[in-house]
Amino acid sequence: MPFEYKKVLMVGATSGIGWALASRMIENGIDVVAVGRRKENLDKFAHEHRGGEGKVDTAVFDITKLDQIPGFAKDIFSRHSDIDCVFLNSGLQRAMDWTQPEKVKLEDADLEVLTNYTSYIHLTKAFLPYLMKQAPKTTGLVFTTSGLALIPILDCPNYCATKAALHHQILAMRQQLKDANSNVNVIELFPPAVQTELHDDKHRPELNGAGKHIGMPLKDFTDEAWEGLSSDDNEQIPVQMAKTFMGFNSWEQERQQTAQKMWAHIKAAKDGRK
Repeated sequence: MPFEYKKVLMVGATSGIGWALASRMIENGIDVVAVGRRKENLDKFAHEHRGGEGKVDTAVFDITKLDQIPGFAKDIFSRHSDIDCVFLNSGLQRAMDWTQPEKVKLEDADLEVLTNYTSYIHLTKAFLPYLMKQAPKTTGLVFTTSGLALIPILDCPNYCATKAALHHQILAMRQQLKDANSNVNVIELFPPAVQTELHDDKHRPELNGAGKHIGMPLKDFTDEAWEGLSSDDNEQIPVQMAKTFMGFNSWEQERQQTAQKMWAHIKAAKDGRK
């Protein structure tokens, strides 16, 4: 089954996973509106993909400017009313070592929460109505979280916590929309560690240059992620070790089954009070 959406708004397209998946979409004839903070990167992206199978547009935007998000969404959909998929991919990662609390940078922690979680809630609120208005046409809202949403590692616990919070929000949101027979599919992509600038010297200096070697090669990730996004069963797409070692195929399935039972129990209790 091919990827079912025809025009994708890719938020966080200036490097890494966002750049690679947006490129793969264009190669497959899908139109992309690439969004990010760095205009020079967006210009390079547009130049590289000019003449591709899919059309390209770009928009410079910083998702941490929360008060500007509603206006940004309105502007994008005024220019591209046919966007049928919003892909939220931006993120950052910082180290946090609680054995040296005096060195914990709270400003880094606040920025991680803002970028990886709070901005996603604001973006979802802003863009979801535009996707809903297209009913009965099927639309998509895609989130990049992480295998670390399922199990944390020790050197960046706050990053893991932001991804876990987003994962829980997605699980509940998806079920709410299903119960309402919404036309919006909610999709979650779970990368493992991938060789991107997330771990580079600028963002993770404590890794002493080794960060660029952490994780699976970006092309390998993109191949597997794209296969998942193009499959019939694409609500949740764990990639590589996120499937097995990080627990998605095992205890995470049991946890989600328990959640379904709890939600059914709560619904039955509410129905009984009516």
